[in-house]
Amino acid sequence: MFYRNEIWVGLLFGLLLPFCSFVLLYEVFNLLENKGAASGAGLAVNFRERTLAIVAIALNLIPMNLFRKRRWDLSMRGVVIATALLAFVWVIRYGVTLF
Repeated sequence: MFYRNEIWVGLLFGLLLPFCSFVLLYEVFNLLENKGAASGAGLAVNFRERTLAIVAIALNLIPMNLFRKRRWDLSMRGVVIATALLAFVWVIRYGVTLF
């Protein structure tokens, strides 16, 4: 299905993987908080949200490495573009509260 060395494949992976992983991680932490296994008390404003977002963006290293091993340079370029775009959005969204 996605056995193509094209930029759009990398962009698709680079945008969908962080989005899906952020939603999954966010829901897991909400479930843990509702069960009393995790607490957000004492943390900075938006700490969990911005940390999960940066972890989700960092998960793009996995497809980047897989594309590099297969020598799919165009797909890897798409993941890099998506990662840079998401990192820029992260800095715009959360940088105001950090700096």
